[in-house]
Amino acid sequence: MVSNNESDFSTEQKSYLSAFVSGLTQGRDLPHLGQDADGRFTHDIEETVFGTEIDDLCREELVKYEKNGLDCFDTIVSNAAGNEFPTGGDVFRYKFHGLFYVTPAQDSFMLRCRIAGGALSTYQFRGLAEMAEDWGPGHTDLTTRANLQIREIEPKNCPDVLMKLADLGLTSQGSGADNVRNITATPTSGFDPEELIDVLPYARAMHYNIIKNRDLYGLPRKFNISYDSGGGISTCADTNDIGFYATRVGENDQGIEPGVYFRMQLCGITGHEQFASDCGVLLTPAETVPVAAALMRVFIENGDRTNRKKARLKYLVDDWGFEKMLAETEKKMTFPLRYLPLENCEPAKPKDKQGYLGIHPQTDGKNYVGVLTPVGRMTVTQMLALADIADEFGRGEIRLTVWQNLIIPGISDENLQAALTAIQATGLSHKNNTIKGGLIACTGSRGCKYAAADTKANAVALGDHLGSKMILDQPINIHLTGCHHSCAQHYIGDIGMMGTKVKTESGESVDGYNIVLGGGVDDQQAIAREIWKSIPATEIQPLVEKLLCAYLAKRAEDESFADFSQRLTPEEIRSFTDEAQIVAA
Repeated sequence: MVSNNESDFSTEQKSYLSAFVSGLTQGRDLPHLGQDADGRFTHDIEETVFGTEIDDLCREELVKYEKNGLDCFDTIVSNAAGNEFPTGGDVFRYKFHGLFYVTPAQDSFMLRCRIAGGALSTYQFRGLAEMAEDWGPGHTDLTTRANLQIREIEPKNCPDVLMKLADLGLTSQGSGADNVRNITATPTSGFDPEELIDVLPYARAMHYNIIKNRDLYGLPRKFNISYDSGGGISTCADTNDIGFYATRVGENDQGIEPGVYFRMQLCGITGHEQFASDCGVLLTPAETVPVAAALMRVFIENGDRTNRKKARLKYLVDDWGFEKMLAETEKKMTFPLRYLPLENCEPAKPKDKQGYLGIHPQTDGKNYVGVLTPVGRMTVTQMLALADIADEFGRGEIRLTVWQNLIIPGISDENLQAALTAIQATGLSHKNNTIKGGLIACTGSRGCKYAAADTKANAVALGDHLGSKMILDQPINIHLTGCHHSCAQHYIGDIGMMGTKVKTESGESVDGYNIVLGGGVDDQQAIAREIWKSIPATEIQPLVEKLLCAYLAKRAEDESFADFSQRLTPEEIRSFTDEAQIVAA
Protein backbone atom coordinates (compact mmCIF):
# COMPACT_ATOMS: atom_id res chain seq x y z
CA MET A 1 0.00 0.00 0.00
CA VAL A 2 1.26 3.50 -0.90
CA SER A 3 0.96 6.08 1.88
CA ASN A 4 0.34 9.79 1.44
CA ASN A 5 1.69 10.49 4.90
CA GLU A 6 5.18 12.04 4.74
CA SER A 7 6.06 10.55 8.13
CA ASP A 8 5.86 7.06 6.59
CA PHE A 9 9.05 7.72 4.49
CA SER A 10 12.51 7.00 5.94
CA THR A 11 15.19 9.68 6.11
CA GLU A 12 16.99 8.05 3.15
CA GLN A 13 13.81 7.99 1.06
CA LYS A 14 13.09 11.65 1.85
CA SER A 15 16.62 12.60 0.76
CA TYR A 16 16.24 10.73 -2.54
CA LEU A 17 12.86 12.31 -3.34
CA SER A 18 14.16 15.78 -2.50
CA ALA A 19 17.10 15.35 -4.86
CA PHE A 20 14.86 13.92 -7.60
CA VAL A 21 12.40 16.85 -7.46
CA SER A 22 15.28 19.33 -7.33
CA GLY A 23 16.78 17.75 -10.45
CA LEU A 24 13.50 18.03 -12.32
CA THR A 25 13.18 21.68 -11.38
CA GLN A 26 16.74 22.50 -12.42
CA GLY A 27 16.29 20.53 -15.67
CA ARG A 28 13.68 22.95 -16.86
CA ASP A 29 16.39 25.54 -17.33
CA LEU A 30 18.90 23.28 -19.12
CA PRO A 31 19.44 24.00 -22.84
CA HIS A 32 17.94 21.58 -25.37
CA LEU A 33 20.35 19.66 -27.56
CA GLY A 34 18.97 18.49 -30.89
CA GLN A 35 19.79 18.19 -34.59
CA ASP A 36 18.19 19.80 -37.61
CA ALA A 37 17.40 18.14 -40.95
CA ASP A 38 21.03 18.55 -42.07
CA GLY A 39 22.41 16.90 -38.93
CA ARG A 40 23.61 20.17 -37.41
CA PHE A 41 23.34 20.57 -33.64
CA THR A 42 20.87 23.10 -32.25
CA HIS A 43 19.38 24.24 -28.95
CA ASP A 44 16.01 25.02 -30.59
CA ILE A 45 13.21 22.55 -29.95
CA GLU A 46 11.98 21.96 -33.50
CA GLU A 47 10.04 18.93 -34.69
CA THR A 48 10.20 18.21 -38.42
CA VAL A 49 9.48 15.47 -40.94
CA PHE A 50 12.59 15.26 -43.12
CA GLY A 51 13.17 18.96 -42.62
CA THR A 52 9.57 20.12 -43.05
CA GLU A 53 8.14 21.75 -39.95
CA ILE A 54 5.03 20.11 -38.54
CA ASP A 55 2.91 23.22 -39.04
CA ASP A 56 3.75 23.18 -42.76
CA LEU A 57 2.76 19.56 -43.42
CA CYS A 58 -0.27 18.90 -45.64
CA ARG A 59 -3.23 17.01 -44.16
CA GLU A 60 -2.13 13.53 -45.28
CA GLU A 61 1.37 14.09 -43.93
CA LEU A 62 -0.08 15.10 -40.56
CA VAL A 63 -2.11 11.88 -40.52
CA LYS A 64 1.07 9.86 -41.12
CA TYR A 65 2.99 11.90 -38.54
CA GLU A 66 0.38 11.24 -35.85
CA LYS A 67 0.39 7.48 -36.48
CA ASN A 68 2.05 5.28 -39.08
CA GLY A 69 -0.52 3.65 -41.32
CA LEU A 70 1.10 0.25 -40.80
CA ASP A 71 0.17 0.50 -37.12
CA CYS A 72 -3.61 0.63 -37.61
CA PHE A 73 -4.27 -3.11 -37.84
CA ASP A 74 -5.62 -3.05 -34.28
CA THR A 75 -8.10 -0.38 -35.43
CA ILE A 76 -9.14 -2.58 -38.36
CA VAL A 77 -9.81 -5.46 -35.94
CA SER A 78 -11.62 -3.21 -33.46
CA ASN A 79 -13.84 -1.68 -36.14
CA ALA A 80 -14.60 -5.13 -37.52
CA ALA A 81 -16.06 -6.20 -34.19
CA GLY A 82 -18.74 -3.52 -34.51
CA ASN A 83 -18.90 -3.63 -38.33
CA GLU A 84 -17.87 0.03 -38.31
CA PHE A 85 -16.11 2.07 -40.97
CA PRO A 86 -12.99 4.10 -40.12
CA THR A 87 -13.22 7.79 -39.35
CA GLY A 88 -10.82 10.72 -39.53
CA GLY A 89 -7.22 9.90 -40.35
CA ASP A 90 -7.86 6.16 -40.16
CA VAL A 91 -9.61 6.32 -43.56
CA PHE A 92 -6.22 7.21 -45.03
CA ARG A 93 -4.28 4.76 -42.83
CA TYR A 94 -6.45 1.82 -43.97
CA LYS A 95 -4.98 2.34 -47.43
CA PHE A 96 -1.58 1.26 -46.07
CA HIS A 97 -3.23 -2.18 -45.82
CA GLY A 98 -4.81 -1.95 -49.27
CA LEU A 99 -8.31 -1.18 -47.95
CA PHE A 100 -10.10 1.75 -49.57
CA TYR A 101 -13.32 3.11 -48.05
CA VAL A 102 -15.06 4.15 -51.28
CA THR A 103 -18.07 6.01 -49.92
CA PRO A 104 -20.20 7.67 -51.28
CA ALA A 105 -19.88 5.59 -54.48
CA GLN A 106 -20.29 2.41 -52.39
CA ASP A 107 -20.64 2.09 -48.63
CA SER A 108 -17.96 -0.56 -48.49
CA PHE A 109 -14.26 -1.26 -48.95
CA MET A 110 -12.27 -2.03 -52.05
CA LEU A 111 -9.27 -4.31 -51.58
CA ARG A 112 -6.25 -3.77 -53.83
CA CYS A 113 -3.68 -6.58 -53.78
CA ARG A 114 0.03 -6.64 -54.48
CA ILE A 115 1.00 -9.19 -57.15
CA ALA A 116 4.69 -8.91 -58.04
CA GLY A 117 5.09 -8.85 -61.81
CA GLY A 118 1.42 -9.87 -62.17
CA ALA A 119 2.35 -13.55 -61.68
CA LEU A 120 -0.12 -15.77 -59.79
CA SER A 121 -0.31 -19.48 -59.10
CA THR A 122 -3.67 -21.10 -59.73
CA TYR A 123 -3.88 -21.71 -55.97
CA GLN A 124 -3.66 -17.96 -55.42
CA PHE A 125 -6.04 -17.20 -58.30
CA ARG A 126 -8.65 -19.56 -56.85
CA GLY A 127 -8.16 -18.06 -53.41
CA LEU A 128 -8.86 -14.56 -54.75
CA ALA A 129 -12.00 -15.89 -56.43
CA GLU A 130 -13.11 -17.40 -53.11
CA MET A 131 -12.57 -14.05 -51.40
CA ALA A 132 -14.73 -12.31 -54.02
CA GLU A 133 -17.41 -14.95 -53.49
CA ASP A 134 -17.31 -14.98 -49.67
CA TRP A 135 -16.77 -11.28 -48.93
CA GLY A 136 -17.12 -9.40 -52.22
CA PRO A 137 -19.59 -8.93 -55.08
CA GLY A 138 -18.94 -12.22 -56.89
CA HIS A 139 -16.50 -10.67 -59.35
CA THR A 140 -13.04 -9.09 -59.43
CA ASP A 141 -11.45 -6.32 -61.49
CA LEU A 142 -8.03 -6.47 -63.14
CA THR A 143 -6.15 -3.18 -63.08
CA THR A 144 -3.66 -1.28 -65.23
CA ARG A 145 -0.86 -2.29 -62.85
CA ALA A 146 -1.20 -6.03 -63.51
CA ASN A 147 -3.08 -6.22 -60.24
CA LEU A 148 -6.49 -7.25 -58.93
CA GLN A 149 -9.21 -5.56 -56.87
CA ILE A 150 -12.16 -6.91 -54.89
CA ARG A 151 -15.05 -4.60 -53.97
CA GLU A 152 -18.07 -4.44 -51.67
CA ILE A 153 -16.21 -5.68 -48.59
CA GLU A 154 -17.86 -4.95 -45.22
CA PRO A 155 -15.82 -3.72 -42.22
CA LYS A 156 -16.52 -6.90 -40.29
CA ASN A 157 -14.74 -8.95 -42.96
CA CYS A 158 -11.59 -6.85 -43.29
CA PRO A 159 -9.40 -8.88 -40.88
CA ASP A 160 -10.45 -12.14 -42.55
CA VAL A 161 -9.66 -10.65 -45.96
CA LEU A 162 -6.16 -9.61 -44.92
CA MET A 163 -5.45 -12.92 -43.20
CA LYS A 164 -6.69 -14.92 -46.20
CA LEU A 165 -4.36 -12.93 -48.46
CA ALA A 166 -1.46 -13.84 -46.17
CA ASP A 167 -2.52 -17.49 -46.22
CA LEU A 168 -2.38 -17.36 -50.02
CA GLY A 169 1.15 -15.99 -49.94
CA LEU A 170 -0.06 -12.57 -51.05
CA THR A 171 -0.36 -9.17 -49.42
CA SER A 172 -2.05 -5.82 -49.91
CA GLN A 173 0.38 -3.94 -47.68
CA GLY A 174 1.41 -0.62 -49.19
CA SER A 175 -0.84 -0.98 -52.23
CA GLY A 176 -2.50 2.36 -51.53
CA ALA A 177 -1.73 5.79 -50.05
CA ASP A 178 1.79 7.25 -50.32
CA ASN A 179 3.61 3.99 -50.95
CA VAL A 180 5.40 2.10 -53.69
CA ARG A 181 2.65 0.47 -55.73
CA ASN A 182 2.56 -2.95 -57.36
CA ILE A 183 5.80 -3.75 -59.21
CA THR A 184 5.00 -4.48 -62.84
CA ALA A 185 6.96 -6.54 -65.35
CA THR A 186 6.60 -7.79 -68.91
CA PRO A 187 3.78 -10.36 -68.58
CA THR A 188 5.46 -12.89 -70.87
CA SER A 189 8.77 -12.74 -69.04
CA GLY A 190 10.48 -16.08 -68.61
CA PHE A 191 8.90 -17.72 -71.66
CA ASP A 192 9.03 -15.02 -74.35
CA PRO A 193 11.32 -16.03 -77.26
CA GLU A 194 11.97 -12.36 -78.08
CA GLU A 195 12.98 -11.09 -74.62
CA LEU A 196 16.52 -10.22 -73.61
CA ILE A 197 16.19 -11.32 -69.99
CA ASP A 198 13.67 -12.83 -67.59
CA VAL A 199 12.77 -9.83 -65.42
CA LEU A 200 10.35 -11.56 -63.04
CA PRO A 201 13.06 -12.47 -60.47
CA TYR A 202 14.05 -8.80 -60.26
CA ALA A 203 10.45 -7.64 -59.96
CA ARG A 204 9.97 -10.11 -57.11
CA ALA A 205 13.20 -9.00 -55.42
CA MET A 206 12.07 -5.37 -55.67
CA HIS A 207 8.65 -6.32 -54.28
CA TYR A 208 10.09 -7.98 -51.19
CA ASN A 209 12.69 -5.27 -50.62
CA ILE A 210 9.87 -2.75 -50.43
CA ILE A 211 7.36 -4.60 -48.27
CA LYS A 212 10.03 -5.70 -45.77
CA ASN A 213 11.55 -2.24 -45.20
CA ARG A 214 9.39 -0.06 -43.00
CA ASP A 215 11.15 3.14 -44.04
CA LEU A 216 9.92 2.64 -47.61
CA TYR A 217 6.33 3.36 -46.54
CA GLY A 218 4.87 6.84 -46.24
CA LEU A 219 6.65 8.48 -49.18
CA PRO A 220 5.73 12.05 -50.15
CA ARG A 221 3.37 10.53 -52.76
CA LYS A 222 2.85 7.21 -54.53
CA PHE A 223 5.71 5.66 -56.51
CA ASN A 224 5.66 3.25 -59.47
CA ILE A 225 8.39 0.87 -60.69
CA SER A 226 8.36 -1.36 -63.79
CA TYR A 227 10.65 -3.83 -65.57
CA ASP A 228 10.60 -4.29 -69.36
CA SER A 229 12.27 -7.49 -70.63
CA GLY A 230 13.23 -6.04 -74.02
CA GLY A 231 10.80 -8.14 -76.05
CA GLY A 232 7.83 -7.11 -78.18
CA ILE A 233 5.21 -7.02 -75.40
CA SER A 234 4.66 -3.72 -73.58
CA THR A 235 4.30 -3.20 -69.86
CA CYS A 236 4.13 0.63 -70.17
CA ALA A 237 7.39 1.02 -68.24
CA ASP A 238 7.76 4.60 -69.49
CA THR A 239 4.69 5.65 -67.48
CA ASN A 240 6.47 4.82 -64.19
CA ASP A 241 8.57 6.84 -61.74
CA ILE A 242 11.32 4.32 -62.47
CA GLY A 243 11.28 2.28 -65.65
CA PHE A 244 13.97 -0.36 -66.15
CA TYR A 245 14.31 -1.24 -69.85
CA ALA A 246 16.41 -4.28 -70.77
CA THR A 247 18.94 -3.48 -73.48
CA ARG A 248 21.90 -5.12 -75.12
CA VAL A 249 25.33 -3.49 -75.36
CA GLY A 250 27.66 -4.81 -78.05
CA GLU A 251 31.35 -4.20 -78.66
CA ASN A 252 32.14 -0.58 -77.83
CA ASP A 253 34.93 1.87 -77.08
CA GLN A 254 33.38 3.04 -73.79
CA GLY A 255 34.95 0.35 -71.62
CA ILE A 256 31.59 -1.39 -71.05
CA GLU A 257 31.61 -5.17 -71.16
CA PRO A 258 29.14 -6.41 -73.82
CA GLY A 259 25.99 -8.00 -72.48
CA VAL A 260 22.43 -7.36 -71.29
CA TYR A 261 21.86 -4.34 -69.05
CA PHE A 262 19.02 -2.05 -68.03
CA ARG A 263 18.52 1.57 -69.05
CA MET A 264 16.97 3.55 -66.20
CA GLN A 265 14.18 5.97 -67.08
CA LEU A 266 12.79 8.39 -64.49
CA CYS A 267 9.69 10.48 -63.80
CA GLY A 268 6.89 8.97 -65.86
CA ILE A 269 3.54 10.42 -64.76
CA THR A 270 1.12 10.39 -67.69
CA GLY A 271 -1.71 11.89 -65.66
CA HIS A 272 0.52 14.98 -65.73
CA GLU A 273 1.27 14.41 -69.43
CA GLN A 274 4.88 13.27 -68.98
CA PHE A 275 6.69 10.06 -69.89
CA ALA A 276 9.77 8.78 -68.11
CA SER A 277 13.06 10.04 -69.58
CA ASP A 278 16.28 8.14 -70.12
CA CYS A 279 18.82 9.57 -67.65
CA GLY A 280 21.94 8.04 -69.21
CA VAL A 281 22.39 5.37 -66.53
CA LEU A 282 23.23 1.79 -67.49
CA LEU A 283 22.77 -0.89 -64.81
CA THR A 284 23.50 -4.58 -64.51
CA PRO A 285 20.37 -6.54 -63.56
CA ALA A 286 21.65 -7.04 -59.99
CA GLU A 287 22.19 -3.30 -59.58
CA THR A 288 18.57 -2.31 -60.24
CA VAL A 289 17.27 -3.10 -56.76
CA PRO A 290 19.94 -1.23 -54.72
CA VAL A 291 19.84 1.76 -57.09
CA ALA A 292 16.05 1.97 -56.76
CA ALA A 293 16.35 1.62 -52.98
CA ALA A 294 18.83 4.50 -52.85
CA LEU A 295 16.83 6.71 -55.20
CA MET A 296 13.61 6.15 -53.25
CA ARG A 297 15.30 7.19 -50.02
CA VAL A 298 16.52 10.39 -51.65
CA PHE A 299 12.92 11.04 -52.67
CA ILE A 300 11.65 10.24 -49.16
CA GLU A 301 14.10 12.68 -47.58
CA ASN A 302 13.65 15.52 -50.07
CA GLY A 303 10.20 15.24 -51.68
CA ASP A 304 7.61 17.97 -51.02
CA ARG A 305 5.43 17.17 -48.01
CA THR A 306 3.53 20.48 -48.00
CA ASN A 307 1.77 20.38 -51.39
CA ARG A 308 0.17 17.15 -52.62
CA LYS A 309 0.09 18.47 -56.20
CA LYS A 310 3.88 18.86 -56.23
CA ALA A 311 4.86 15.77 -54.24
CA ARG A 312 5.66 13.24 -56.98
CA LEU A 313 9.25 12.41 -57.97
CA LYS A 314 8.84 14.44 -61.16
CA TYR A 315 8.67 17.69 -59.23
CA LEU A 316 11.79 17.01 -57.17
CA VAL A 317 13.70 16.27 -60.38
CA ASP A 318 12.20 19.38 -61.99
CA ASP A 319 13.73 21.39 -59.13
CA TRP A 320 17.07 19.59 -58.98
CA GLY A 321 17.70 18.19 -62.44
CA PHE A 322 18.90 14.66 -63.21
CA GLU A 323 22.52 15.42 -62.35
CA LYS A 324 21.83 16.35 -58.73
CA MET A 325 19.23 13.59 -58.29
CA LEU A 326 21.67 10.94 -59.45
CA ALA A 327 24.55 12.43 -57.44
CA GLU A 328 22.48 12.30 -54.24
CA THR A 329 21.43 8.73 -55.10
CA GLU A 330 25.05 7.70 -55.61
CA LYS A 331 25.95 8.96 -52.12
CA LYS A 332 23.75 6.19 -50.68
CA MET A 333 25.41 3.41 -52.70
CA THR A 334 28.63 1.42 -52.36
CA PHE A 335 29.26 1.44 -56.13
CA PRO A 336 29.29 4.24 -58.71
CA LEU A 337 26.61 4.68 -61.34
CA ARG A 338 27.59 3.66 -64.85
CA TYR A 339 26.80 6.03 -67.70
CA LEU A 340 26.52 5.22 -71.38
CA PRO A 341 24.89 7.23 -74.19
CA LEU A 342 21.70 5.62 -75.44
CA GLU A 343 23.05 5.38 -79.00
CA ASN A 344 25.67 2.90 -77.77
CA CYS A 345 22.91 0.40 -76.95
CA GLU A 346 21.16 -1.76 -79.52
CA PRO A 347 17.84 -0.22 -80.64
CA ALA A 348 14.82 -1.39 -78.65
CA LYS A 349 12.50 -3.87 -80.31
CA PRO A 350 9.19 -2.32 -81.47
CA LYS A 351 6.21 -3.26 -79.32
CA ASP A 352 3.31 -5.22 -80.76
CA LYS A 353 0.12 -3.51 -79.60
CA GLN A 354 -2.19 -6.18 -78.09
CA GLY A 355 0.41 -8.70 -79.30
CA TYR A 356 0.04 -10.93 -76.25
CA LEU A 357 -3.60 -11.78 -77.07
CA GLY A 358 -4.16 -15.02 -78.99
CA ILE A 359 -1.79 -17.99 -79.32
CA HIS A 360 1.99 -17.53 -79.16
CA PRO A 361 5.01 -19.88 -79.00
CA GLN A 362 7.20 -20.05 -75.89
CA THR A 363 10.92 -20.63 -75.55
CA ASP A 364 10.29 -24.22 -74.35
CA GLY A 365 8.22 -25.23 -77.40
CA LYS A 366 4.89 -24.82 -75.64
CA ASN A 367 2.42 -21.98 -76.06
CA TYR A 368 0.88 -19.16 -74.10
CA VAL A 369 -2.64 -17.92 -74.71
CA GLY A 370 -3.68 -14.33 -74.08
CA VAL A 371 -7.28 -14.11 -72.84
CA LEU A 372 -9.44 -11.02 -73.36
CA THR A 373 -11.33 -10.04 -70.19
CA PRO A 374 -13.49 -7.02 -71.18
CA VAL A 375 -12.42 -3.97 -69.08
CA GLY A 376 -10.82 -6.41 -66.64
CA ARG A 377 -13.96 -7.75 -65.00
CA MET A 378 -14.23 -11.49 -64.26
CA THR A 379 -16.88 -13.43 -62.40
CA VAL A 380 -15.93 -15.97 -59.74
CA THR A 381 -17.18 -18.74 -62.05
CA GLN A 382 -14.89 -17.55 -64.84
CA MET A 383 -11.91 -17.31 -62.50
CA LEU A 384 -12.35 -20.84 -61.19
CA ALA A 385 -12.73 -22.15 -64.74
CA LEU A 386 -9.57 -20.34 -65.88
CA ALA A 387 -7.67 -21.81 -62.92
CA ASP A 388 -8.85 -25.29 -63.94
CA ILE A 389 -7.71 -24.64 -67.54
CA ALA A 390 -4.29 -23.46 -66.37
CA ASP A 391 -3.91 -26.56 -64.20
CA GLU A 392 -5.17 -29.10 -66.71
CA PHE A 393 -3.57 -27.73 -69.87
CA GLY A 394 -0.95 -25.22 -68.69
CA ARG A 395 1.62 -25.04 -65.93
CA GLY A 396 -0.60 -23.92 -63.06
CA GLU A 397 0.06 -20.21 -63.53
CA ILE A 398 -1.83 -17.04 -64.53
CA ARG A 399 -0.11 -13.85 -65.67
CA LEU A 400 -1.89 -10.49 -65.42
CA THR A 401 -1.14 -7.62 -67.80
CA VAL A 402 -1.28 -3.83 -67.51
CA TRP A 403 -3.96 -3.94 -70.22
CA GLN A 404 -6.61 -5.52 -67.94
CA ASN A 405 -6.29 -8.91 -69.64
CA LEU A 406 -4.48 -12.13 -68.68
CA ILE A 407 -2.24 -14.89 -70.02
CA ILE A 408 -2.24 -18.66 -69.49
CA PRO A 409 1.28 -20.03 -70.18
CA GLY A 410 2.67 -23.53 -70.71
CA ILE A 411 0.09 -25.13 -73.03
CA SER A 412 1.41 -27.92 -75.27
CA ASP A 413 0.42 -28.21 -78.93
CA GLU A 414 -1.62 -31.34 -78.26
CA ASN A 415 -3.62 -29.59 -75.50
CA LEU A 416 -4.06 -26.30 -77.33
CA GLN A 417 -7.43 -26.92 -78.96
CA ALA A 418 -8.93 -28.34 -75.77
CA ALA A 419 -7.70 -25.31 -73.85
CA LEU A 420 -9.19 -22.89 -76.40
CA THR A 421 -12.53 -24.70 -76.29
CA ALA A 422 -12.53 -24.49 -72.49
CA ILE A 423 -11.69 -20.76 -72.57
CA GLN A 424 -14.53 -20.16 -75.01
CA ALA A 425 -16.89 -21.98 -72.65
CA THR A 426 -16.18 -19.41 -69.93
CA GLY A 427 -17.68 -16.67 -72.10
CA LEU A 428 -14.23 -15.15 -72.64
CA SER A 429 -12.16 -15.17 -75.83
CA HIS A 430 -8.54 -15.65 -76.80
CA LYS A 431 -8.97 -13.88 -80.13
CA ASN A 432 -7.14 -10.62 -80.74
CA ASN A 433 -10.16 -8.35 -81.15
CA THR A 434 -8.77 -5.13 -82.61
CA ILE A 435 -11.36 -3.03 -80.76
CA LYS A 436 -12.25 -4.83 -77.54
CA GLY A 437 -8.69 -6.09 -77.01
CA GLY A 438 -7.50 -2.58 -76.28
CA LEU A 439 -10.55 -1.37 -74.35
CA ILE A 440 -9.54 -0.17 -70.89
CA ALA A 441 -11.66 1.44 -68.18
CA CYS A 442 -11.16 2.44 -64.56
CA THR A 443 -13.76 1.62 -61.91
CA GLY A 444 -15.89 4.63 -62.75
CA SER A 445 -18.62 6.34 -60.75
CA ARG A 446 -20.21 3.08 -59.59
CA GLY A 447 -17.21 2.41 -57.38
CA CYS A 448 -15.14 5.58 -57.07
CA LYS A 449 -16.10 8.90 -55.52
CA TYR A 450 -13.81 10.85 -57.85
CA ALA A 451 -15.22 9.51 -61.12
CA ALA A 452 -17.61 11.71 -63.10
CA ALA A 453 -18.83 8.93 -65.43
CA ASP A 454 -19.75 5.24 -65.41
CA THR A 455 -16.63 4.28 -67.34
CA LYS A 456 -16.88 0.48 -67.26
CA ALA A 457 -20.49 0.37 -68.47
CA ASN A 458 -19.79 3.05 -71.09
CA ALA A 459 -16.69 1.19 -72.30
CA VAL A 460 -18.47 -2.16 -72.66
CA ALA A 461 -21.36 -0.51 -74.51
CA LEU A 462 -18.94 1.32 -76.80
CA GLY A 463 -17.03 -1.88 -77.57
CA ASP A 464 -20.24 -3.75 -78.37
CA HIS A 465 -21.48 -0.92 -80.59
CA LEU A 466 -18.25 -0.59 -82.57
CA GLY A 467 -17.90 -4.35 -82.87
CA SER A 468 -21.33 -4.54 -84.48
CA LYS A 469 -20.53 -1.77 -86.97
CA MET A 470 -17.02 -2.38 -88.25
CA ILE A 471 -13.91 -4.53 -88.43
CA LEU A 472 -10.52 -2.88 -88.02
CA ASP A 473 -7.41 -4.40 -89.61
CA GLN A 474 -5.17 -2.75 -87.01
CA PRO A 475 -5.65 -2.73 -83.23
CA ILE A 476 -6.52 0.47 -81.39
CA ASN A 477 -6.52 1.21 -77.69
CA ILE A 478 -9.50 3.07 -76.21
CA HIS A 479 -9.05 4.22 -72.60
CA LEU A 480 -11.91 5.56 -70.46
CA THR A 481 -10.93 7.15 -67.15
CA GLY A 482 -13.34 8.68 -64.66
CA CYS A 483 -11.37 11.72 -63.53
CA HIS A 484 -8.11 13.65 -63.77
CA HIS A 485 -6.28 11.05 -61.66
CA SER A 486 -6.25 9.03 -64.90
CA CYS A 487 -6.12 5.51 -63.43
CA ALA A 488 -6.94 4.22 -66.93
CA GLN A 489 -4.17 6.41 -68.43
CA HIS A 490 -6.32 8.10 -71.05
CA TYR A 491 -3.41 10.17 -72.38
CA ILE A 492 -1.67 7.07 -73.79
CA GLY A 493 -4.70 5.69 -75.65
CA ASP A 494 -5.26 5.98 -79.38
CA ILE A 495 -8.58 7.33 -78.15
CA GLY A 496 -8.70 8.54 -74.56
CA MET A 497 -11.69 9.80 -72.61
CA MET A 498 -11.74 11.54 -69.23
CA GLY A 499 -15.02 11.70 -67.34
CA THR A 500 -16.64 15.06 -66.71
CA LYS A 501 -20.10 16.34 -65.86
CA VAL A 502 -21.91 17.96 -68.79
CA LYS A 503 -24.77 20.46 -68.56
CA THR A 504 -27.60 19.79 -71.00
CA GLU A 505 -29.76 22.50 -72.56
CA SER A 506 -32.35 21.84 -69.84
CA GLY A 507 -29.72 22.45 -67.17
CA GLU A 508 -29.45 18.79 -66.16
CA SER A 509 -25.99 17.47 -65.24
CA VAL A 510 -25.15 14.21 -67.05
CA ASP A 511 -22.14 11.95 -67.50
CA GLY A 512 -19.76 13.05 -70.22
CA TYR A 513 -16.19 12.95 -71.48
CA ASN A 514 -13.36 15.10 -72.72
CA ILE A 515 -11.81 13.19 -75.63
CA VAL A 516 -8.13 13.04 -76.59
CA LEU A 517 -6.55 11.32 -79.61
CA GLY A 518 -3.16 9.98 -80.69
CA GLY A 519 -1.53 8.64 -77.53
CA GLY A 520 0.91 5.75 -77.27
CA VAL A 521 3.79 4.24 -75.28
CA ASP A 522 7.28 2.82 -75.86
CA ASP A 523 8.33 3.18 -79.53
CA GLN A 524 4.92 4.75 -80.27
CA GLN A 525 5.24 7.17 -77.38
CA ALA A 526 2.96 10.22 -77.54
CA ILE A 527 0.69 12.22 -75.25
CA ALA A 528 -2.78 12.38 -76.78
CA ARG A 529 -4.17 15.80 -77.79
CA GLU A 530 -7.55 17.01 -76.59
CA ILE A 531 -9.97 17.26 -79.52
CA TRP A 532 -13.43 17.47 -77.92
CA LYS A 533 -14.68 18.71 -74.56
CA SER A 534 -17.82 17.87 -72.64
CA ILE A 535 -19.34 15.21 -74.89
CA PRO A 536 -22.38 13.58 -73.22
CA ALA A 537 -21.84 9.86 -72.66
CA THR A 538 -24.90 9.14 -74.83
CA GLU A 539 -23.10 10.67 -77.82
CA ILE A 540 -19.73 8.93 -77.68
CA GLN A 541 -20.84 5.85 -79.64
CA PRO A 542 -21.86 7.70 -82.84
CA LEU A 543 -18.91 10.08 -82.48
CA VAL A 544 -16.28 7.33 -82.24
CA GLU A 545 -18.00 5.35 -85.00
CA LYS A 546 -17.81 8.34 -87.39
CA LEU A 547 -14.23 8.97 -86.38
CA LEU A 548 -13.12 5.40 -87.10
CA CYS A 549 -15.06 5.32 -90.38
CA ALA A 550 -13.22 8.50 -91.42
CA TYR A 551 -9.93 6.86 -90.45
CA LEU A 552 -10.64 3.80 -92.62
CA ALA A 553 -11.69 5.99 -95.54
CA LYS A 554 -9.02 8.70 -95.39
CA ARG A 555 -5.87 7.08 -93.98
CA ALA A 556 -2.71 6.56 -95.96
CA GLU A 557 -1.87 2.96 -96.82
CA ASP A 558 -1.35 0.88 -93.65
CA GLU A 559 -1.38 4.05 -91.55
CA SER A 560 -2.09 3.45 -87.87
CA PHE A 561 -4.84 5.35 -86.12
CA ALA A 562 -2.26 7.10 -83.93
CA ASP A 563 -0.30 8.32 -86.99
CA PHE A 564 -3.54 9.33 -88.70
CA SER A 565 -4.75 11.40 -85.76
CA GLN A 566 -1.32 12.93 -85.13
CA ARG A 567 -0.78 14.24 -88.67
CA LEU A 568 -4.16 16.00 -88.83
CA THR A 569 -5.12 19.22 -87.09
CA PRO A 570 -7.86 19.15 -84.46
CA GLU A 571 -10.03 21.15 -86.85
CA GLU A 572 -9.60 18.56 -89.61
CA ILE A 573 -10.47 15.74 -87.22
CA ARG A 574 -13.56 17.54 -85.97
CA SER A 575 -14.71 18.10 -89.53
CA PHE A 576 -15.17 14.33 -89.90
CA THR A 577 -17.99 14.29 -87.35
CA ASP A 578 -21.37 15.93 -86.95
CA GLU A 579 -20.26 19.26 -85.56
CA ALA A 580 -23.84 20.29 -84.86
CA GLN A 581 -23.80 17.90 -81.92
CA ILE A 582 -20.16 18.21 -80.89
CA VAL A 583 -18.67 20.94 -78.73
CA ALA A 584 -15.08 21.52 -79.91
CA ALA A 585 -12.23 21.94 -77.47
